[in-house]
Amino acid sequence: MLELDHLAIAARSLEDGCDWVRASMGAVPAPGGRHAHFGTHNCLLGLADGLYLEVIAIDPEAPPLPHARWFDLDRFEGPPRIGNWICRTSDLEATQAALPGIGPQVALSRSDLRWRMAVPQNGQLPFDNCHPAVIQWDCAAHPAASLPDSGIALRRLIVTHPEAQELEARLSTRLADRRVVFETGSVALRAEFDTPGGTRFLG
Repeated sequence: MLELDHLAIAARSLEDGCDWVRASMGAVPAPGGRHAHFGTHNCLLGLADGLYLEVIAIDPEAPPLPHARWFDLDRFEGPPRIGNWICRTSDLEATQAALPGIGPQVALSRSDLRWRMAVPQNGQLPFDNCHPAVIQWDCAAHPAASLPDSGIALRRLIVTHPEAQELEARLSTRLADRRVVFETGSVALRAEFDTPGGTRFLG
């Protein structure tokens, strides 16, 4: 089975991404860390129900890489936006077998966090990156557990794609989360949140 784990906010720089989240949500993401394997760095914002937002960008101090970055960041352009959604599993091998195209496993670690993620070799997930990335945490504590309570809760994640019905059917036996809604239309990921300042939106 799959469970919604976090949303990745892609940005051209970490500062731009954090400024956008602060202006949109009224909350400031906390410093995260670096991912040497993919040449990226991040900041994190805790949400209700064990979820979190990850603001992620290419680390300007990272050396050139011999492989594609995750979250399709090598091709990222434009203002910050929700670039990907990530689901966790307790059996990554079985999930890879059931959902072909999500990529081979990459083992990663940072501080006391250890995880494996399925990452396509070209960095691009199926359905124009509207398919969730899949992660398996191999450590005792989930990163959201150490984040301050922002008072923000995800109301809906709207996944829009011309083949949304096919994507929904592909995930239907593995993901059961009423907050995730599939709509037919132009490619987009949008989210609605309940915040102390009222309903806020990210797209």
